Amino acid sequence: MRRIGFILSIVAIGIAIGGYVFFNGERKPPIRYRTAAVERGQVISVVSATGTINPVVLVQVGSQVSGMIKSLHADFNSRVKAGETVAIIDPEPFKARREQAVSNLEMARSSVARARADLAQRKRELDRVQSLLPQQFVSQNDADVALTNLQSAEAQLRVAEAQVKQAEAALNATELELKYTVIRSPVDGIVVARNIEVGQTVAASFATPNLFMIALDLTKMQVDTNVSESDIGGMAEGKEAVFTVDAYPGMFFTGTIKQVRLAPINVQNVVTYTVVIGVDNKESRLKPGMTANVSIVVAQKDQVIKVPNAALRFVPPKGGGSPWEADGKTVRGDGGRPVKLDAAMASSTIWKQVENGDLAPLSVQTGISDGVSTEILSGDLGEGDLIVIGIERPVGDRKGNDLPPGFGNQRRSRSR
Repeated sequence: MRRIGFILSIVAIGIAIGGYVFFNGERKPPIRYRTAAVERGQVISVVSATGTINPVVLVQVGSQVSGMIKSLHADFNSRVKAGETVAIIDPEPFKARREQAVSNLEMARSSVARARADLAQRKRELDRVQSLLPQQFVSQNDADVALTNLQSAEAQLRVAEAQVKQAEAALNATELELKYTVIRSPVDGIVVARNIEVGQTVAASFATPNLFMIALDLTKMQVDTNVSESDIGGMAEGKEAVFTVDAYPGMFFTGTIKQVRLAPINVQNVVTYTVVIGVDNKESRLKPGMTANVSIVVAQKDQVIKVPNAALRFVPPKGGGSPWEADGKTVRGDGGRPVKLDAAMASSTIWKQVENGDLAPLSVQTGISDGVSTEILSGDLGEGDLIVIGIERPVGDRKGNDLPPGFGNQRRSRSR
């Protein structure tokens, strides 16, 4: 009897422990979903990029001759007129070369005069010999020698005349070099850079030195930005662009695309294209070289059905004891009812919670996106419908990758 009582006691204790575990054991709370209403409104697709503000026309003023800078007549921010002197190179060495060229020209002209006098003498000698030849006072050889001397004198005259032309050309070259010692502005504008100082020697032997940079008109500027090849398809002349600069926080500047250049820029296998944006700068706020953060409006649609981007990214949980189980073709909910999941619509599937708590997938065709919301072109959705955008998590249980809807979705092109 004692043994039977002992066994019954153990059975009773086991039943008590099992009941406690069954009724008070750990239970997983039901999954609760975050939802959002389908809205109708405006969607603006924007491409962001960074660029540099530059003058529309920037002229580099150089020197065609080498020498020491004698004086400067323009400085930074100086307004200059076309033909105005901005710098002078020491002209003394070039004046000495011109004087030498003048003397060489005079010598060449003297040689021409001497050659003409010699030619006249040779001609008289030939005439005299030819008059005496019929009377046989001179031999035929004397007549041939006189003719040869005449022809030689004619050739010498032509050589002297060519030397005169050569000396004239050398003189013109030295005078031109002397003229180039005065550096003049080629356009009306403002000096934005000066790269020389008085006493500095410039060398123009191999490459033209850059002395000044003159902007034609700073009231008209342009933003040169690089757009990636994935976004260049939406770029076209006339599209609106908005940008900001660090110098004026909170202030927005507007412009329009005036050129999409066809030449690709390949940096480490990243292909970009230069997009030029024209900007009005009448208030002279924008300075050359500023960095602009540009937003280019690619497309804009009003009063369209749109959903949060988080709804397009949402995928129901599956496996691992979750109330959802998936075999790649169906999804089973809490009630065990299978729902067909077509893999082809995974990238454009929106989930809607039905009455019994299950989720039903809706296949939709998407349009443009502004980084937060996406246009819905077709699908069984209406304004006000509730769609799933995420899972409610207990406080402190948010994962690091559970980002807010629409975070980090805006396309961005970076200039290189």
